[in-house]
Amino acid sequence: MRPVRVATWNLWWRHGPFEDRQPAIATTLGQVNADVVGLQEVSLKDPDHLRWLAADLGYDSVHAPRGEDDRWGLGNAIISRWPIVSSSWEYLDVGDMPPHRTLLGATIESPLGPLDVWTTHLSHGFDQSALRVRQLRQIGATVAAHRVRVADPDRFPPVLVGDLNAVHDSDEIRMLTGRSEPSAPGLVFTDCWEHVGAGSGVTYSSDNPYVSDSAWPQRRLDYVMVGWPRRRPLGNPISAELFGQRALDEVVPSDHYGVVAELVGSSQT
Repeated sequence: MRPVRVATWNLWWRHGPFEDRQPAIATTLGQVNADVVGLQEVSLKDPDHLRWLAADLGYDSVHAPRGEDDRWGLGNAIISRWPIVSSSWEYLDVGDMPPHRTLLGATIESPLGPLDVWTTHLSHGFDQSALRVRQLRQIGATVAAHRVRVADPDRFPPVLVGDLNAVHDSDEIRMLTGRSEPSAPGLVFTDCWEHVGAGSGVTYSSDNPYVSDSAWPQRRLDYVMVGWPRRRPLGNPISAELFGQRALDEVVPSDHYGVVAELVGSSQT
């Protein structure tokens, strides 16, 4: 069975040259040719935006928040070349702020069986590491509870993607990747870039014209992660690459670069 291509990308909401960026986003995603993509900062102001993007690429889609819960006009989305059979979402802890950060999960009917994918966008403040740790504990509990419900050791391991607004050696990522107490008992994730990526993997880069005058340093903030334990080599990363660095018709698609990873699609027999 061929590898599963999973990607993540922050679309930068309606900032910058929004109308000009839309064709560049669609073209770039078409070139990436991922099976499943987690998207962050998706514009929900125009409900047709996500439907157009998914339909133009031939993907099924879900997003969060939805309906009357849409306070801010932006959110997370999952698009998939295979049918999305169920989805759920929840607000994340944001302290004293109005609810706006979400975790979105989808179960996808793939050729390798049910595929559980989660996408999120954590709080961005430089001084909010402790808040992001709380958010990831909440995410870990949700993913772990779902894994217990499905109770199938042969199921593809859970995939978590998103803009985590945390660098690889932060408390947040150390907790996810087994360097400290995990976000939920027995649940650890492989950072695909750390496993098979080449170079720094910086996704918020000073090479991007939208970032060139930023007060924030360039960093690796965007991740594709796959859960452990898993039956080897099912779900093991075999490649990880950046995308979205190139301008199309002189327009860079977003202020973040995306990450696409290939995961082994079958276990040993």
